[in-house]
Amino acid sequence: MSITAAEREFMERYRKRKRTLSQVFSVLCMAAMITCVLILVFLLVSVFVRGYHYLDWQFITSLPSADANKAGMWVYLIGSIWLIGLTTLFSVPLGVGAALYLEEYAADSFWKRAVQVNIANLAGVPSIVYGLLGLGVFAWALHLGDSILAGALTLTLVVLPIVILATQESLRAVPGSIRQASYALGATRWQTTWRQVLPAATPGIMTGVILAISRALGEAAPLVAMGAVQYVSWAPDSIWSTFTALPLAIYDWAGRPEAEFHALSAAAIVVLLAVLISLNMVATLVRYRFGKNIRW
Repeated sequence: MSITAAEREFMERYRKRKRTLSQVFSVLCMAAMITCVLILVFLLVSVFVRGYHYLDWQFITSLPSADANKAGMWVYLIGSIWLIGLTTLFSVPLGVGAALYLEEYAADSFWKRAVQVNIANLAGVPSIVYGLLGLGVFAWALHLGDSILAGALTLTLVVLPIVILATQESLRAVPGSIRQASYALGATRWQTTWRQVLPAATPGIMTGVILAISRALGEAAPLVAMGAVQYVSWAPDSIWSTFTALPLAIYDWAGRPEAEFHALSAAAIVVLLAVLISLNMVATLVRYRFGKNIRW
C-alpha cells in the first residue's frame, strides 16, 4: 500500500519531534548529573579547605580534649573500628544465610512472601527507629548499657535488611543453567549452592555488604538514640567498653560555638571519607578477584 505525501510528511514531523524530545531529555539528564557533581565537589572542597590545617598524624593519634589545638580523634576512630568490625561479624553471616535460605531453599508460599515484604519495608525504616529499638532491647532489657556490643547489635539491625536484599539480588543474577548443570553432574543442593552459586554471586554480595557497612559507619542517629556518649577519654579495649564513634565526634564538634572545633569537625569528615573510600576500594578488589574467574 502506497503512502500519500500528507502521511509521509506527518510521519517525518513525528520522527523529528521524537528526536527533539529525546535530545531535550538527554540534555536535562546531563544537566542534572553535572549539577550533582558540582555540588558534591563544592562540598568536598569546602570541607577539605576548612579542615586540612588539622589533618596530621597528631590529630589522628591524640585523645579528645576541651582545647581544640590538642583535641584528636584516636578514641573515635578506634570506637568506629570496633563497631564496624562487630557489625560486619554479625550482619554478614546472618544476612547472607537468610538470603540463601529465602532464594535457594524456601518454597514459594505465603510465609515467604510475607517475610520478603517485611524485609523490604525494614530496609526503608529510619535509622533512629532502630536506635530506639536498640535502646529498649539491648541497652535496657539485656543490660548491655552503652557498651560497644550494644552499639554493634543496633547497627546490625540497621544494615541487616540491606545485606539480605543485596544478597538476594546477586543470587537471582546467577543463571539458572549453572544450577541445572551442577545438578546434572550429581551435586546436591548444598554443594551447588556452596561451590557454584555462592562464588558466582560473591562480587555482588560484597558490593552490597560494603555499601551497608559504609552506611553503618556514617550513622549517628541510632547511636545517639541508644545513649552513646560523645566524650570518652580512653580508647575502648573490649566489647564491654563504653564507646563513641566518628559520626558522634563530628556531631559534637560541629555543635560547639568555637570556630576551631568546626574546623576539627571538617577534618574528621575528611578522615571518615577516607575510611569509606578505603572500604569501597576493598569491595572493588574483591569484585575483581572473584569476577575474573566467572565465565558464564
